[in-house]
Amino acid sequence: MRFSMVTLLPLLLTISCISSVKAQGVGSIITSSLYDQMLPHRNSFYTHKAFIKAASSFPAFGTTGNVATRKRELAAFFGQTSHETTGGTPGSSDANTYGYYFIEEQNKNDDAPYYGRGPMQITHKYNYELASKAIGLGNALVDNPGMVSKDPVIAFKTAIWYWMTAQGAKPSCHDVMTGKWTPTNDDRAKNRLPGYGLTTNIINGGFECGKQVATPQAKDRVSFYRRYSQMLGVGVGANIGCLHQTPYAN
Repeated sequence: MRFSMVTLLPLLLTISCISSVKAQGVGSIITSSLYDQMLPHRNSFYTHKAFIKAASSFPAFGTTGNVATRKRELAAFFGQTSHETTGGTPGSSDANTYGYYFIEEQNKNDDAPYYGRGPMQITHKYNYELASKAIGLGNALVDNPGMVSKDPVIAFKTAIWYWMTAQGAKPSCHDVMTGKWTPTNDDRAKNRLPGYGLTTNIINGGFECGKQVATPQAKDRVSFYRRYSQMLGVGVGANIGCLHQTPYAN
């Protein structure tokens, strides 16, 4: 069967548009080769393919704003999740190369079986329940939380879900890193300002923010973020630490 150029033109334009959209997606920034360079000691469980597949379920993730904003958000996401899964010793010279080393929390908390799993190490039954429903699994993760450490796509989806979702009175990490969040007067009074440091406050502020001195954990998060930002060729932005921020109430 032959097609005229008039017939083929709409199809070619459609293919071109689809290719353009794909070229601008997360995979165009976090390529397979860059992923390998970022995470040289990662567990084989965390594949690039699983990350890209999971990211496709969250269209705004890593695709919001200009190129610098998109890169900064992805550097922040990998900075935080790398600390959560690190196999390195905070403060050591190569600590920020050991992201994605562990799949499950090493020091299991008292909230078993809902201890930390996956890139964000989600914990507590309510997080498993909310994540499970949000990614289309109903109550499956409540009934079988181990799915997060057995299926890498599910693991990445829970991490990205947490990143993209406001946590109670806390804004989402995504909104903070893409400039969609505006601090209230109360936030400003408590030094909760836009920047990477606020994502640390959102994730673990009660333990790491507003202290007399910066904790080793908070420093480790910044170290990962600086490394990834440099690899992506983007500035880290303002307010990358949370030492002077008041933590959010539980």
